[in-house]
Amino acid sequence: MTVKLEDARRVIAAAEAKADEIGQPMNIAVVDAGGNLVAHVRQDGAWIGSVDISISKAWTSRAFDISTKDLGDNSQSTQQFFGINTTNGGRVAIFAGGIPLTRDGAVVGAVGVSGGSGAQDHSVAEAGAAAF
Repeated sequence: MTVKLEDARRVIAAAEAKADEIGQPMNIAVVDAGGNLVAHVRQDGAWIGSVDISISKAWTSRAFDISTKDLGDNSQSTQQFFGINTTNGGRVAIFAGGIPLTRDGAVVGAVGVSGGSGAQDHSVAEAGAAAF
């Protein structure tokens, strides 16, 4: 199983609605089971610099099957995953906004959001994941 374009569109639509609700334009990316980009949206006014970040958050969340918020909490200097962000060519994102997408208990993709505060990114990603 994996994320199909139809799934990605549904996730993005729900995430966009949440971003609109909180008044923060976002970049929203969805990857499939292999970490490959399925779809991406840059809302009007969202930071250009956050395009790659949203994709990296989605990829990271799928690569490690964990939210990037939780990975970030576990990658601080006294924690078990300290330095993980220097692996994989620097592609690993360790701040909030990436959430795995699961179906029947298995991770089949992920959503990544960037453009606001960590709390905003995480809440928009949660809204997208809930629509999956």
